[in-house]
Amino acid sequence: MNDRMPTPWGEIALTRHPEDPRDRLRAWDASDAYLLRHLAEQEVPLTGTVVVLGDRWGALVTALAAHRPTQITDSWLGQQATRANLARNGVEPGSVRLLTTRDAPPERVDVLLVRVPKSLALLEDQLLRLAPSVHAGTVVVGTGMVKEIHTSTLQLFERILGPTRTSLAQQKARLIFTTADPALRRPANPWPYGYDLPDGIGALSGRPVVNHAGVFCADRLDIGTRFFLRHLPQTHGAQRVVDLGCGNGVVGTAVALANPRAEVLFTDESFQAVASAEATYRANGAPGDAEFRVGDGLAGVPDGSVDVVLNNPPFHSHQATTDATAWRMFTGARRVLRPGGELWVVGNRHLGYHVKLRRLFGNSRLVAGDPKFVVLKAVKRG
Repeated sequence: MNDRMPTPWGEIALTRHPEDPRDRLRAWDASDAYLLRHLAEQEVPLTGTVVVLGDRWGALVTALAAHRPTQITDSWLGQQATRANLARNGVEPGSVRLLTTRDAPPERVDVLLVRVPKSLALLEDQLLRLAPSVHAGTVVVGTGMVKEIHTSTLQLFERILGPTRTSLAQQKARLIFTTADPALRRPANPWPYGYDLPDGIGALSGRPVVNHAGVFCADRLDIGTRFFLRHLPQTHGAQRVVDLGCGNGVVGTAVALANPRAEVLFTDESFQAVASAEATYRANGAPGDAEFRVGDGLAGVPDGSVDVVLNNPPFHSHQATTDATAWRMFTGARRVLRPGGELWVVGNRHLGYHVKLRRLFGNSRLVAGDPKFVVLKAVKRG
């Protein structure tokens, strides 16, 4: 959906990525608008190095492009949306510096604007990475919807950067104001976090897993993945296998350990996730060939080149519940699978993925189920 966001400096046109005319979700929200109004009304000096952390679809850096900001994001899709939105609004290429959460942050930060992420762990990791670049004169302002800002959120700002307070709410959004204190004794960064997996989950039983901040269920093995690991397909020989939406990579790594000749592609739109998947794979000394790719699902994978796709699709986009991502993953899987190739999906029983698979593949078989989860298999015919 092409949407127009009002800012103190005029309207800007924004879309999410990938663009879908049926998508009714906006590329900005009230917290983005609130932050921009505050910067203009309080005449906050946007000089020096302006860093925008967690800008979801590029709304903030597009509005502030005249100040040559640096964007830091964990989302490949968000970064692509930012590029498109900058071009859509006639911003000169190079006006905005695009970094990922895996890149070294700027050495000095004069203005730090934070769109509070869904993951408290990712916020902790990124604030700790940025803290050495913050000085006594750094302006720090966070923003988020009221339901996204908790006492624990404010405590992180306070513990890592300095004294923190919040604004009154406007349109269910709130601002966070922090006075930077470079002399603050900060905790050590606990990320990445590693632990040994439980027994009874197949090839990865008792083996190590590595999680960078922001990865789903980083401090424990989520019950859906645990169920999936007990029911993975047996691959044979040099089959091409994709761990689609790989997260910390335990599913693809389990395949690689069980079948050393398998060629496994780990792909996710999160830079943190793909880094975690590679770290988990290396920590387990998996003997096969592997590729690690940050991107939009299976984009770039040739048609008819894959034997098995393994998928635990997300059903949230930030705070919104949506099946759009799952549908794109299933559609992509059908495209890249060879005739006879298989898509294996784990999901909450109530999501009804079997209906989508039958519509797309013409078939869907229940491999395993419990009261909460199902593992489904669809086969590409012809």
